[in-house]
Order: sequence, then structure tokens, then C-alpha cells
Amino acid sequence: MSHRILLVDDEVDILEFIRYNLQREGYEVFTAENGAEALRVAAECRPHLILLDRMMPVMDGAQTCAELRRDERFRDTIIVFLSALGEEEEQLIGFDAGADDYITKPVKIKLLISRLQAKLKRISDSAEPPHREASIVLDSTRHTVLYGGEEITLPRKEFALLELLMQRRGELVTREEIYTRIWGAEVVVGDRTIDVHIRKLRQKIGNDTIRTIKGVGYLFED
Repeated sequence: MSHRILLVDDEVDILEFIRYNLQREGYEVFTAENGAEALRVAAECRPHLILLDRMMPVMDGAQTCAELRRDERFRDTIIVFLSALGEEEEQLIGFDAGADDYITKPVKIKLLISRLQAKLKRISDSAEPPHREASIVLDSTRHTVLYGGEEITLPRKEFALLELLMQRRGELVTREEIYTRIWGAEVVVGDRTIDVHIRKLRQKIGNDTIRTIKGVGYLFED
């Protein structure tokens, strides 16, 4: 499977260097030099992954990411920031906008490609047609999840989120309840935090298992 990658950066030399190396790896690569152009190119090429700079003219990276996430077509697109803004606060802004990962410049090209390949491998794995008997078995005591008979690894928050949704199978669970039950009423988290966790769960257990009720919440359908 040839994945499509969109590179977005206002520094042309960086764009060309990364594009050259990704094309050598067999990827189909598209480029844009600002956020507004990125939205247009993304709509045309429907990339599997978008590598996005933070500081850009016209529309910065965080605004671009948030705009992409508001579009249903890019709900499950992998978005990774590549930026010289490495401070924790800046990274949190990126994740709050809906990013899946945040890589700081400078980074060696081999390491960058390895990180992107790891992200894209999830798409390749989930693209395999599921067996009809595939099901999800969650064991709260052992903190394990079996999908189609194979154990998958979930971080603590993703596990807790899946457990909550499965306990309420077929019922709507509101975003407010998820915030309270998973993160606690005393913890302040960004509006996109749930969206990021849901997207990562879908990449591991299939896109059709968790249904979005837009603006309200989610429900689990197995």
C-alpha cells in the first residue's frame, strides 16, 4: 500500500529535503507552503498523514490542524507536528489542536522517517479486512484487551475510555461524562483531548466500533 503524505512548511529547502527522502521510501508525497494551501491540497489528495510546521504565514500550524479536525474527511488522518517550538506549552497547544504526535526540530531524517513509518503502520494493519468473528474482549482485572483473538496494547487513558464505552454498550456517553470519569472534574484538559484518544482507539480496533454523535458524545457498537 502506497501511503500519501502531505508536507506543510514555509521553508522550501526543508520541504524538498524531506520530500526527496520520503519518496525514496516509496511514499506518494504532496507539499504546501502555508496552512491555507495545506487545506486545499489535503482536500484534493486526501493524505494518510500530514506533517505540519507550527510557524507559517497565512494560517499557522495549530489553526490548520484544528481546521482539519473540524472536517469529517480528516477525522482519522494522522497529523504530526514538526517544529522548532519544542517547549512543553507549545507542544500542548499542538496536541490540543488535534495532533497525534509532536516532533521537535532539528531531527535526523532517519529518525523522522522511522517515526512516520510507525504511525503509518497502524493504517496498514487496520486496513486488513477484519474477520467476521473478530470481537473485542476487555479484561479489567488483568488490564488486557483482545481484538480478533490477538492482544493489543492500550495506554491507561485509552483503556479506561474503551472500558467506559463498552460498559455502556449501545448507549450514548456524553463528552462531559467522559471528561469527568476518565480525567476527573479537577483536571483541565483541552477540547480535543477526547478526539485524539478516540482516534487512536479507532486505529487499533477499527473505525466502525465507536460511533460519534456530533457535538454530544460517543457510543460503542460491536
